[in-house]
Amino acid sequence: MKKAYIAGKITNNPNYKEQFQKAEKYLELQGYAVMNPAILNSGFEQKDYLHVCMAMIDTCEIVFFLPNWINSPGAKKEMKYSRWNNKEIQFLKEEVTVAKNNNKS
Repeated sequence: MKKAYIAGKITNNPNYKEQFQKAEKYLELQGYAVMNPAILNSGFEQKDYLHVCMAMIDTCEIVFFLPNWINSPGAKKEMKYSRWNNKEIQFLKEEVTVAKNNNKS
């Protein structure tokens, strides 16, 4: 099972939890073990989250970027870090983060 990390805009994004959760469910249905940074507790500085997120990326083979990643300074750093560390990079379509959950489990 491939391990995957989700990258996208969190700061100043009121819908980030829902977007990341939908992406996580989608990727799990595709057979990935998923690291989702949107579940981290609040109250830390951005540099602290970035440190944790880089460690999460280190443990994954592939990084999936949400469509809004380009508007996020943190996700841009994750992109540079992923490229620097030769991670496979994929881009999720917007439909993945806005589609209704059709999982019948």
